[in-house]
Amino acid sequence: MFDQSQLQFEMIQLLDENGNGDEKELASFSDEFLVTLYRWMRKARVIDERLLKMQRQGRIGTYAPFSGQEAAQIGSVLALEKDDWIFPTYREIAACLAHGLPLAQIFRYVRGHLSGGRTPEHLNIFPIQIIIGAQTLHATGCAWATKLKGETQVSVCYFGDGATSQGDFHEALNFASVYQVPVIFFCQNNQYAISVPVHRQTASRTIAQKAVAYGMKGVLVDGNDALAVYKTMKKAVDAARNGEGPILIEALTYRLGPHTTSDDPTKYRNAEEAEQWRSKKDPLRRLRVLLERRGIWTEEKEEAWVAQVNDEVTAAYEEAAADETGSIVDAFNYVYGKPSKLLQEQQEDARRKRKQEVK
Repeated sequence: MFDQSQLQFEMIQLLDENGNGDEKELASFSDEFLVTLYRWMRKARVIDERLLKMQRQGRIGTYAPFSGQEAAQIGSVLALEKDDWIFPTYREIAACLAHGLPLAQIFRYVRGHLSGGRTPEHLNIFPIQIIIGAQTLHATGCAWATKLKGETQVSVCYFGDGATSQGDFHEALNFASVYQVPVIFFCQNNQYAISVPVHRQTASRTIAQKAVAYGMKGVLVDGNDALAVYKTMKKAVDAARNGEGPILIEALTYRLGPHTTSDDPTKYRNAEEAEQWRSKKDPLRRLRVLLERRGIWTEEKEEAWVAQVNDEVTAAYEEAAADETGSIVDAFNYVYGKPSKLLQEQQEDARRKRKQEVK
């Protein structure tokens, strides 16, 4: 049997579970940056909790919570330039928001609005991908195009541990490494692909070590340590932008909630495990401890920020709910660039039925 110890991937960590770390290392992060980082993470948690409640109330459709993964998403996306490309899955709402996607657009998406998957033209965010692992190929293709055109953008592909069992993942890494394209494969290893634990996904000790087979660099980072994620991602982005090829980053984290709102995690994982991650390893808790120790965050600031975000969520939901565009009649406009006669007839039929329904 292969000796796993031959592949040593030590986890990068700057801030431990109690908010402690090397003071010299931590001093490199300004107060302003730390507050910005925490505010984004706290905002993401509030939004996630509100969305989960809204789904239970029947106000939005099926939803995939991301609580517990804020450090991985926010820490990584803040290391990017605004014109860098990101390729999200259905669980990267926090990353999309931090990269500029309006909150009201998220609500259009989760409400099933026709335009919900559309990204504003000034943002380099690909549509949210539902097919597991497919976005790895899209990111590789985009990065290749960027290289051929002599542009400087870096492509970042987000995916979970389950995606590493898909053929697309392996094809994308192989192609990206052969052609040395500026793409970063960012795996959020949240321990479970729906009900399948990571040890049933792979026999590898880490996901990061899979990079070795494709001749690229692999890095393992504490995904609940926002500072370590940011620093790791910044180095990877700079390297990719400088033509040093692709990189695979494994961010070790944990999904605190269900896979989606149609899932019951109590059926496949024990409560003690989840509580351990929630109480001891929460990414928000460890960063807040550091901020409070520096004297740059207080309970009063926390309450004010949460209240402000809740107001933003309410306003964004109301904006999306009031949007009456995007009926089935409009859907026909996005089938072909030049509609066929049959398609036009079907659209007219749908329009007549729509008018009857309105009456």
